[in-house]
Amino acid sequence: MRRGGQWRWQGVAADAALALALLAFGLLATGLAGDNQPGSRPVDTACRVLIAVAALALLVRRRAPVAALAVVTVATSTYLLIGYPYGPILVTFLLAVYTVAVWLPVRPAALATGGAFVLLLAHVFFGRGPAPGWTGVLPASAWVVVPFAVGVVVRVSREATARTRAEEARSRVEQARRQADEERLRIAQEVHDVVGHGLAAISMQAEIALHLLPKRPEQAEVALTAISRTSREALDELRVTLGAVRRGAEREPVPGLARLPALRDRLAGAGLAVDVRVVGDPREVPAAVDLAAYRVVQEALTNVLRHAGVASAEVTVGYRADEVTVEVTDRGTGRAEIAPADGEGGHGLAGMRERVAALGGRLTTGPRAGGGFRVYAGLPVEPPA
Repeated sequence: MRRGGQWRWQGVAADAALALALLAFGLLATGLAGDNQPGSRPVDTACRVLIAVAALALLVRRRAPVAALAVVTVATSTYLLIGYPYGPILVTFLLAVYTVAVWLPVRPAALATGGAFVLLLAHVFFGRGPAPGWTGVLPASAWVVVPFAVGVVVRVSREATARTRAEEARSRVEQARRQADEERLRIAQEVHDVVGHGLAAISMQAEIALHLLPKRPEQAEVALTAISRTSREALDELRVTLGAVRRGAEREPVPGLARLPALRDRLAGAGLAVDVRVVGDPREVPAAVDLAAYRVVQEALTNVLRHAGVASAEVTVGYRADEVTVEVTDRGTGRAEIAPADGEGGHGLAGMRERVAALGGRLTTGPRAGGGFRVYAGLPVEPPA
């Protein structure tokens, strides 16, 4: 009920309007009700005072529902015991019972309502004039049971709605947390691919430079230039990748299969000759598929550079009606111990598998029958129109 130490004025205003409406209705309609009840006591000043007390008690029905019910019940029971006609004051009593059922837990609400019911039954047995006796218990109980049941139903419905909203809020928070975790994992994979490939190429080029420096220093300059170019490209890509974390936005531009020639040239400077073949008609594919295909090729060629012990590799890109395929093969002998079969291998192969699986594709890795190693990925795309 409180917000910043102040009562909610909207609720207070609503209660005031309700109390005044019931007061006016009671003062005006009670006389009409008495005209249809010949045995009742005529409306007088005491009757109007009791009607006013009952109606005005609803001013505090939200702040003190039990107190409001007690005042209304005493006024209503006194009204009926004196013998005034059944009329609008009973509507006030119904609203007081309903308020207790809505604003209090079931047990205290039931106790308060039970006390009000016992007090209300006094007029059934001791009212002025002919008392209805036990035959009047059932009608009197309806004045209590019906509003109490309605109030309990409303309370339960509100609590269920509040729980649903709280669960939805928790679900949104958990979803946002999962999305943030997935984004961090994606960025980590990107950093792994960029840094891993760049360092592997730089390491190989540095070994070439060290080998050439004592014997042919003029050719070592070529390897050092390649190191400079590779490190600069890797740093640029890493800067773009990490910039997405700071901005909270997608990276632009996104690497894709169109950058395979640049990747081939970079690896050539590291001593790995890459033969790139394209099967089918190249076409634009979704950015996520394009990026995943490029990263699979990049990681596979990085593994060739690190572990295969060969100077060449083959890359085949296939454009089919419903998928894009990439295949990287080599004839080396140094990778069988590192990635002997599907489902095994280091973090690079695991990252490739996660990328491909996230897009609903398939990844096959393993030794070739004639020697060497093969990485094959198929990524589904929408068929061209």
